Amino acid sequence: MILRRIQRFWQQHILFRSRIPYSLWHKTIMTSTLLSCLDRKERHRLRKLASLFLHEKAITGAGGLDVNDTMRVYIAATACLLILNLDLDYYDGWSEIIVYPDTFVIKREEYDENGLVHNTQRALAGESWQRGPVILSWSDARPEDQPDRHASNVVLHEFAHKLDMLNGAANGMPPLHASMTREDWTKSLSLAYKKLHQKIDHHKQTSIDPYGAENPAEFFAVLTETFFEHPARLQKAYRQVYQQFCLFYRQDPIQRHCNHMA
Repeated sequence: MILRRIQRFWQQHILFRSRIPYSLWHKTIMTSTLLSCLDRKERHRLRKLASLFLHEKAITGAGGLDVNDTMRVYIAATACLLILNLDLDYYDGWSEIIVYPDTFVIKREEYDENGLVHNTQRALAGESWQRGPVILSWSDARPEDQPDRHASNVVLHEFAHKLDMLNGAANGMPPLHASMTREDWTKSLSLAYKKLHQKIDHHKQTSIDPYGAENPAEFFAVLTETFFEHPARLQKAYRQVYQQFCLFYRQDPIQRHCNHMA
């Protein structure tokens, strides 16, 4: 109780000195259809969270990118949308977001099915490291309409991985609230994951990004993108998953009645 009071006092001190200026906040929110759908109370709460987030996290450019205040506020606000009704503590344990101008190349060693090591290179739009930074491509993260039919929001995607990693390696099982059950979560997501694979195997059109079929961790991150960007689509395709996500994120995006959320 005492620690929580001290934390609240300290947060109020930070907000008094470092709250995102309203003009910058309003300008940034209006560039994003997703964020502009929030009501007045939600925007107020999100501004508070994003201000505290920016106090704790460094958002730095790489590859020659100059990260300005508008970019920082947009990234912070989108990341904090996931925890709008949770707590900033969900992002504890790490301190940096690195932003490249475009996709970036990661070199790593990977094992094949025979146990042989191969040096690989992959061009990525984003990556999250456990207890480490979030890395983003600004060309993929910036608030612009995406050309494909699937929800696509690399900020939501990578920060969903961060939530997934709170209890270990990302596996599609973030720490659930006491009011939720592991059985209900696992059953709903497992059935949806199987359904997605079946559609892909039969070359049928999918309602979510087929990249979600890579593994359970990517499935959770892709579902999170769809939950916020196109909630009605997710509810129609995977009703039980949608209900579980409403419980986990403590939000119901369909209730925001945004025209783009179809």
